[in-house]
Amino acid sequence: MSYWTIGFAAGGAIVCIVAVLLIGIIYQARRILQIARTASDVVGQIDVNTRSVWALRDTNAVAEQILVGAREIDLNAAAIVNAVCANRDNRLRA
Repeated sequence: MSYWTIGFAAGGAIVCIVAVLLIGIIYQARRILQIARTASDVVGQIDVNTRSVWALRDTNAVAEQILVGAREIDLNAAAIVNAVCANRDNRLRA
């Protein structure tokens, strides 16, 4: 065998190895792309499913405002009851 034949065979072997590696890289890149698309879909679904959780912040703020209003109504009702009772007691004494 001449050096030309050995060099040609070695070059062919290197080209085949590089081609196999390149095919493997392309396969893995496509696999990663598929996994990334699936992950993106899952993230979108998680976003949709958790929007109601983030809306609870607004619900809690409104509930707090309602509670403050209810406490004010309770204080006003207590003041009215006290005024009526005091007025009634004054009439009974007279």
